[in-house]
Amino acid sequence: MALVKYIDAHGVETEVDVCNGDTVMEGATANGIDGIVAECGGGCACATCHCYVDEAWYDVLTPPSDAERDLLECVGEPQPTSRLSCQIHVSDELDGLVVRLPESQY
Repeated sequence: MALVKYIDAHGVETEVDVCNGDTVMEGATANGIDGIVAECGGGCACATCHCYVDEAWYDVLTPPSDAERDLLECVGEPQPTSRLSCQIHVSDELDGLVVRLPESQY
């Protein structure tokens, strides 16, 4: 299990314990975090779970797949640390992960 900190576009922080193997998206939707819509349910098909990974954590993550990179080209407000939260699988190594949620998803 890992503690993930979600910071919304207004600066409100919410910390959630997310089970290993679940995604950052699943942790958000299961805990009512606004800003992660997840229209496709985690199928890497819609980009409505776009988030910004804190710079300190970005290189710890598995690199994005080609499919994720393609979708990230279509998101509003892309940043160098943009990722789809449905593609970030939680593990003990991600304990303390910080993600920020873009204004465009509210």
